Amino acid sequence: MKYLITIIIILLSFASCKSNKKTKEKPLQDLTQYVDPQIGSVHGRWFFYTPAARPFGMAKLAPHTNAYNSDGGWGPTGYDNRHTSIEGFGHFHEFQIGGLVFMPTTGALKTIPGSLENPDDGYRSRFEKTTEHAEAGYYNVNLSDYNITVELTATERVGYHRYTFPKTDEAHLIIDIGHKQGESSNVTDAYAQLVNNNEVEGYIETNPEYTKFCDPGKRVKMYFVAKLNKTPIKTGSFVDTLHQQGARSTKGINNGLYLSFAMEQGEVLEIQTGLSYTSITNARLNLEKESKGKNFGTVKNESKAIWNKKLNKIVVEGGEKEDRIKFYTGLYHALLGRGLSSDANGDYPLVDGKIGKTTLDANGNPKYHHYNTDGIWGGFWNLSQVWALAYPDYFSSYIQSNIDFYKDRGWLHDGAANGVFTNGVQTNFQGLLLASAYNVGIRDFDIKTGYKAALKNELEYSGRNLGNGKYDLAYFIKEKYVPYKDTIISNGWVFNFGASHTLEYSFSSYAVAQMAKGMKDYGNYNKLMKLADYYKNLFDPETKFIRPKLENGKFIEDFDPMRGWDGFQEGNAYQFTWYIPHDPAGLIKLIGKPLFNERLETMFNNAQKNMFGGGGEEIHSFSGVEKLYNHGNQPCLHNAWLFNYSGKPWLTQKWTRTICNEFYGTDPLHGYGIGQDEDQGQLGAWYVMASMGLFDVQGHASANTSFQFGSPIFNKITIQLDNKYYPGEDLVIETINQQPNNFYVQSVNFNGSPIKNNWIYRDEIVRGGTLSFTMGPEPNKQWGIEQVPPSMSNEEK
Repeated sequence: MKYLITIIIILLSFASCKSNKKTKEKPLQDLTQYVDPQIGSVHGRWFFYTPAARPFGMAKLAPHTNAYNSDGGWGPTGYDNRHTSIEGFGHFHEFQIGGLVFMPTTGALKTIPGSLENPDDGYRSRFEKTTEHAEAGYYNVNLSDYNITVELTATERVGYHRYTFPKTDEAHLIIDIGHKQGESSNVTDAYAQLVNNNEVEGYIETNPEYTKFCDPGKRVKMYFVAKLNKTPIKTGSFVDTLHQQGARSTKGINNGLYLSFAMEQGEVLEIQTGLSYTSITNARLNLEKESKGKNFGTVKNESKAIWNKKLNKIVVEGGEKEDRIKFYTGLYHALLGRGLSSDANGDYPLVDGKIGKTTLDANGNPKYHHYNTDGIWGGFWNLSQVWALAYPDYFSSYIQSNIDFYKDRGWLHDGAANGVFTNGVQTNFQGLLLASAYNVGIRDFDIKTGYKAALKNELEYSGRNLGNGKYDLAYFIKEKYVPYKDTIISNGWVFNFGASHTLEYSFSSYAVAQMAKGMKDYGNYNKLMKLADYYKNLFDPETKFIRPKLENGKFIEDFDPMRGWDGFQEGNAYQFTWYIPHDPAGLIKLIGKPLFNERLETMFNNAQKNMFGGGGEEIHSFSGVEKLYNHGNQPCLHNAWLFNYSGKPWLTQKWTRTICNEFYGTDPLHGYGIGQDEDQGQLGAWYVMASMGLFDVQGHASANTSFQFGSPIFNKITIQLDNKYYPGEDLVIETINQQPNNFYVQSVNFNGSPIKNNWIYRDEIVRGGTLSFTMGPEPNKQWGIEQVPPSMSNEEK
């Protein structure tokens, strides 16, 4: 008995050690040192540059250099690194959402911002780049015209400002609520009021640009409560240049409040601003819950720690410092792009001012969150692969948020702002995204409703409008392709994207078919798999290109595969012919392997000359639309991985590594090509995946998902796997003989067993272990050619 007890104690000790090993927190490295928010900040998107924010936060604080004035391409971008004056500091930065700007000033009161060309016409201030600093969760700058030091940081739903003034009796805080900010379009109503002597509460209502044709008549509202550490000695309201001294409230448009103070040298004005998309009451609740007992310095340090915790989910070692900066800045963007729309109590905005409520846990905290979001379009190739691998809890939350939108509006969205449709791409890949989460084993969302929503997204065309996307789905279902024809919508926009829509709908049909297979719904599986094959109906056997067809079933004449926007959205026939991600094997059979490889090689050899579509002197988001290859936009992002399917995997290794080295940079202009579309982190996420040597061309659309191999850049990469979703603890990717010029894989093994293929099933590596690449300066043309990666044409039916 004595020995038995001893053995039991020893076994329990081992079990305890094993348990501790699973749950033990690893020491965090300071990876924020490699995050540079300035990268790519020349001509970025409106929601791109928001350094004072937390991962997926609602409060996204940033300086505005051109929130009013368009600078080409995307219009007002908020911040552009080329500019040398600042017009204010905004709180809300989401797709189609913007508002609430603070600006500290001294001297004569001015209530319009002025312009980039003439800053003195308004309260805008010049600044020196040497005084500007941005990092993950924090921003500071000195406003030269006023000698005011500005610092910004944030919690999830509270923005923090700290302004250090010179000695003056004429210090002002301009609170602009009534002017358009970025993509949010015109303000239709704005209200603010000074309460409790040192608090300002209010709301801003806007008519986002895309809702004018996606969801006509719908509005977006933003609520706030700003608490100041000082009581103003004077107050007033304004409508542009018209002032009303002594006023403590304002309502209308083009309006705002100003608060005036007397400040000693070095005295600080600190403002804590609670934000909400549901009500002033919840803005105050968020403020109280997230600011209690905290000052600016506390929140700044917490923000850095939270960013480090997220970034430490993927730890890279070795490689060049420049590569680590690209990696972690890309990962930072992938964790920044889509922001919270729900409050601390789980309330979230529905259309027309209604309020939804998420499920709460036993402690009264939301089980998941809601998010505002741009359309996912091709982001599933990059963003969802990163999220699913290292942040599955967020991915699940994002999916459930979209399902709740479906329950309220009857359709999945492909771009949403506070319950309002803001779809600008018209494809709607949310069904594919939902299916991809299910396919990789993320299933703690409402699967039954989600599946119903995904089926409707792919199969139903009655009652659709532009907000739902897939407005031309009836053609695809009935005629087996979407014809080449102009569709004119209410505000004069013209769409003619039948060819690209045919390919995209085929792809998303395949993804939902795979989910149907998992749900054992074989009737819909078979129906969707037929739709997945419809891409072949636009293949022209004469030119060997995907070619648009007229309604009469004939291919268009005067066909130029390099002509952009002609039947293809944001691309051309040369680019979109490769767009059969679910079935590369089927495309190779149609084109023929020799021509397939010849074209693919020609494309990349030529693309390198113009930085893979991101070069040239033109700073414009669509500058690559009429080129052979355009890495700056989603439709081309799988192309370099197609050599894995065509018998030349060494060229996938060559070109993915070359794109990482040459398209991506570490400066404000050449961060993501030149003037390209980082689009809420999707290009940064591509770099993350490619530099790890992993990518799924199928975008996790297959029921049995796989990763294809590329050319890993770092000596070692450790991915912390979430035990709630995956059986493994860590996935380690190591490279042997890693050198800057060693692009080529010589061999691969996983947990000591050799891998002969250039791919691996995903469910194998999420069990954890070590994936080891041996690299060399010359290609090993005998490795990785034994069996091509899974494709619709070669999978088991």
